[in-house]
Amino acid sequence: MEIDNSTPCIDHFKMTAEFNRQQASYMIWPQRQDNWRNGGKPAQKAFTQLAKIISKFQPLTMLVNEDQYLNAKAKLKGIARVVEMSSNDAWAKDVLPIYLNNGHQLRAVSFGFNAWGGLIDGLYFPWDFDDQLAGKVADLERIDYYSEKTILEGCSILTDGQGTIITTEDVLLAEDRNQSPTREFMETILREYLGAKKIIWLKHGYFLDETGGDIDNMVNFIRPGEIVLTWTNDTSDPLYSTCREAFQVLQNSTDNHDRHFKIHKLHIPTIQTLTARETMGIDLVKGLMPRAVGQRLTATYVNFITINNAIIYPLFNDPYDKEAYKIFKKVFPDREIIGFPVREILIGGGGLHTIVNSIPKP
Repeated sequence: MEIDNSTPCIDHFKMTAEFNRQQASYMIWPQRQDNWRNGGKPAQKAFTQLAKIISKFQPLTMLVNEDQYLNAKAKLKGIARVVEMSSNDAWAKDVLPIYLNNGHQLRAVSFGFNAWGGLIDGLYFPWDFDDQLAGKVADLERIDYYSEKTILEGCSILTDGQGTIITTEDVLLAEDRNQSPTREFMETILREYLGAKKIIWLKHGYFLDETGGDIDNMVNFIRPGEIVLTWTNDTSDPLYSTCREAFQVLQNSTDNHDRHFKIHKLHIPTIQTLTARETMGIDLVKGLMPRAVGQRLTATYVNFITINNAIIYPLFNDPYDKEAYKIFKKVFPDREIIGFPVREILIGGGGLHTIVNSIPKP
């Protein structure tokens, strides 16, 4: 049920961390022919394989449009609950609820969504179904929720669950999201609706990230006071200076409990680009972002999924895959470390972390 005349701050709720215990996960079935190649069939295969892995650790729900319901139902038999719910695309983390906790009760927030830029430089139109999903899922799960029309995607913010939030100026101060947003305004939103007590701003996200620079391609939390950071030693890569600038900000910052961060660097794989064969399978539609041969893809190991007892990290068929595994094994000693090939997800313009949204336990 939607909560009126109050805010999470007033009610003493704050955003939960992804590394906390979870009760279930959600994904959205991919099918846009102008975004997913070959009618979305390769992406559907990848989503099914990922769903199968997640379902071994916790229940999974797949949201599906009406015209794909029977197809998804057949492919996901014995793997996931399939629920018919209208969507515009498949980026669950950005469009589904952001969850809150007060220590014993769970609530959620439904923020506005405009496809990462609206009519200025959004990635698709319309986005009205995606804009409604957070409230619909909260209602489906019988979780009380707050509504706030400010545009704010789930991948644009990260929290330690203890009042610290990390974000980027590239996204939260972008005028294609909200009209003339100031840092003061956005910090007020983060404090009132996500319970933020300490907000750390990075200037930039990953170079040429289609979303404009979401934080989840640069940083992720391991636990309070400990993070991983996207890194490259290639001085010719525009990401080189971005990584170092981010490192300096994080190294000189403390969290809400005055802890300095322990930072683990995760070197990116060899630069990934779209091939001619991949772009030929994507339908071109007027007004939507085209997929170009040689376009750089947002490839980073930081964009991983945290679920109960496991970490699912992206595989790029690259020598750095093994190095990433070793780091994940070290920093998550109590979780199973599972690699997952993410090429099809990169082709769609996002990352592994972007396609799964999990509901924490109260």
